[in-house]
Amino acid sequence: MTAKLHDIDKLTDIEAAAALAELVRQIAHHDLAYHQKDAPEISDAAYDALRNRYRQILQVFPHLKPIDDPESRVGSAPAAGFSKVAHAIPMLSLSNAFSDEDIADFVDRIRRFLQLPENIYPEFVAEPKIDGLSASLCYEQGKLTVAATRGDGTTGENITANVLTIADVPQKLQAPFPNILEIRGEIYMNREDFITLNVQREKDGEDPFANPRNAAAGSVRQLDASISASRPLRFFAYALGETRGGGLQTQQALRDQIAQWGFHLNEPSRLCVKDGDLIDFYRTIEAQRHALPFDIDGVVYKLNRIDWQERLGFISRSPRWAIAHKFAAEQAETRLNAIIVQVGRTGALTPVAELEPVTVGGVVVSRATLHNEDEIARKDIRVGDIVCIQRAGDVIPQVVSVDLKQRPQHTYAFVFPTHCPECGSLAVREEGLVVRRCTGGLICPAQAVERLRHFTSRTALNIEGFGEQRVRELWQDRLIRSPADIFRLRDHRETLQKREGWGEKSVVKLLEAIDARRTITLDRLIYALGIRQVGDATAKLLARHYLTLPLWREAMIAAQNKESAARQDLEAIDQIGPLIAQDSVDFFIEPHNLAVLEDLSSVLTVLPYEKPFGASSSTLEGKTVVFTGTLATMSRAEAKAKAESLGAKVAGSVSVKTDYVVVGEDAGNKADKARALGVAVLSEAEWKALCEAS
Repeated sequence: MTAKLHDIDKLTDIEAAAALAELVRQIAHHDLAYHQKDAPEISDAAYDALRNRYRQILQVFPHLKPIDDPESRVGSAPAAGFSKVAHAIPMLSLSNAFSDEDIADFVDRIRRFLQLPENIYPEFVAEPKIDGLSASLCYEQGKLTVAATRGDGTTGENITANVLTIADVPQKLQAPFPNILEIRGEIYMNREDFITLNVQREKDGEDPFANPRNAAAGSVRQLDASISASRPLRFFAYALGETRGGGLQTQQALRDQIAQWGFHLNEPSRLCVKDGDLIDFYRTIEAQRHALPFDIDGVVYKLNRIDWQERLGFISRSPRWAIAHKFAAEQAETRLNAIIVQVGRTGALTPVAELEPVTVGGVVVSRATLHNEDEIARKDIRVGDIVCIQRAGDVIPQVVSVDLKQRPQHTYAFVFPTHCPECGSLAVREEGLVVRRCTGGLICPAQAVERLRHFTSRTALNIEGFGEQRVRELWQDRLIRSPADIFRLRDHRETLQKREGWGEKSVVKLLEAIDARRTITLDRLIYALGIRQVGDATAKLLARHYLTLPLWREAMIAAQNKESAARQDLEAIDQIGPLIAQDSVDFFIEPHNLAVLEDLSSVLTVLPYEKPFGASSSTLEGKTVVFTGTLATMSRAEAKAKAESLGAKVAGSVSVKTDYVVVGEDAGNKADKARALGVAVLSEAEWKALCEAS
């Protein structure tokens, strides 16, 4: 396990929640800039460090998982202008590692999951991590039929016409090949080609691209395919999608097969067969990084045995069997010009440093989060100081230190405001806490706007064209005050058309985007409500357990009684527990929230939970399973993953709603409780037989 940062150890629950909320906001902002706008504002290392800090805090405070958990997201929603393509198998991203210790943890997790003996080392294929645009290529009878971007991992943009212009992409495969085949890889641009392209753009009076990744992404996402054809785009293939290995037993054999079909591979690569090989390859590639003809931002390790990959499966947004070992980033010095204070959705006041723009890792940075007022005082950060900006290992950009030798004369310590800069309400800091919060509640425009923005965000209702600025304008004009008001904007069509910069076309487009979201799934609605600690993954757990909006609402109201069966059932849901359960129940105690939910029910059609596309049907579908004791032939993690893949619900405690209790060695009292309640108790062998028959 990576060592905890000293400041994380000292955080209280409230401080940690505030830090996580700020990280969620930054990550969502940069996801949109990178995946949809192809205009990243920070370097990849800076973005990776944001996520790394997020994971480190969440590791210490797992009960504080934010409502907009970025670990449950992949990329950003598809942009307007392209038709949409649904991925048969989700295109997930990779988890990141930043140190040798992280890699050791990764290997150890695989060993524990698979219960490998000490004398067996899991082999890995290591390859460079290309910094480009992920794409999926679908072939039927050996002919390219559809190409798509990753998008949000579930739905991407149809870029077939553009991809057909890339010379590296074979339009017909070299036989033999499966009838249906999906190749996944990266569209990129060589560094030399990038430089040549930028020289020509400057000659033509056009703005140069910031980096090869931006150039590749911007070139392939042109509505006019002739523009894509004029750009020097390339493609590396590295994985299969809908078509699995087709009988292939290893990742290395899969790479060889992809090459035989006519694709280029990301090289150099290495088969790592013993302890130490992964880090040795990483060091080798790190030294060769700038000599390679294309940009890379790390090394990817993939478990070699495909049957082990299938056993390990996926968690949230990434596979358990692969990881990206990212390169370390850089530091830079610059002047701090001002300190401003931003107000978040929960009312937390967060200080932000406005910097003299400085280039770090090829990206211009002009802002850095300062966490809280105690952090400013501890580092004695003052306006006018020359500060060191760190690009990795903590919240990024972060002010690491101050160069006191260069401090201007007559500077003074920053005085944190005692009133909200947005609404003027008193900002209170409770004794023993570092977070100062606005007491304005719903009258505070920052909090109101952030709550509405969350409701319309990609993982929630995903209303296109309903960004922060638009939400703020409509709120200020009192056209929307609650989530349901969004669906009544059609009544204000004439008013909207008279707004400066809008016009009939933009209003029609917005109203159509709103109407397209009048029917939503239960998990999206639960997430959109902004219940504390209920992120995307937790919303899915609740939707899967309660199935319909009326059943969920009825259960949450009943669960207000801590001794009720409804409360026990809620807390028994795997990964829920008493803290998240309490926050879920608290939401329904507040009359205002019940009114909001009732109002939404009048304008929305909320669909019952449906299992994800491609999930198998079995006799275990919807059954609740509890595991207790030590299993002999599989780890607890693998048993849980197998149960969930068959549609079962895994709970942490036994109740009257439990269907099966699977008992291993040294089982506790759960088996006794199950027998007392008349719940079926299975041995490990009986459980495996039941799974095989399902």
